[in-house]
Amino acid sequence: MLQTRELFDSLASRADHLDNQTLATAVDALSACELAVTACAVGMLAEKEADDLRTAINRDLNCADVASATRLVLTRGTDAHPALLTAQLEACAIACEQSHELCSQHAPRHEHCRLCSEATDSAASACHEVLRSLRA
Repeated sequence: MLQTRELFDSLASRADHLDNQTLATAVDALSACELAVTACAVGMLAEKEADDLRTAINRDLNCADVASATRLVLTRGTDAHPALLTAQLEACAIACEQSHELCSQHAPRHEHCRLCSEATDSAASACHEVLRSLRA
């Protein structure tokens, strides 16, 4: 399996001049987040109290979509305008934080929420790290 860092290292210079390790960490975290929030949403739908989990399910699904788009924009990398990258990363951090907020509350009762909570926290942190690099 191709490693994310190897992939970034094999590409020509990026227009945004972001560090390949920072990017690889973010892309991997976003990929894991997308998987975790999607699985968590499905897990919550299967719970007896699915109606009570509706807000968390919606936040997970929003997070999955935003994480996916952010991962794709970061992977593409060429000619990305800094304002676009900043807005996308900020939106992703918000989506991850909102999902994390509710899933962390459900984590003691639902393993999928615990895993989701960890993944969204990592993805939000990775987004903030890329944002710091963009602003440097």
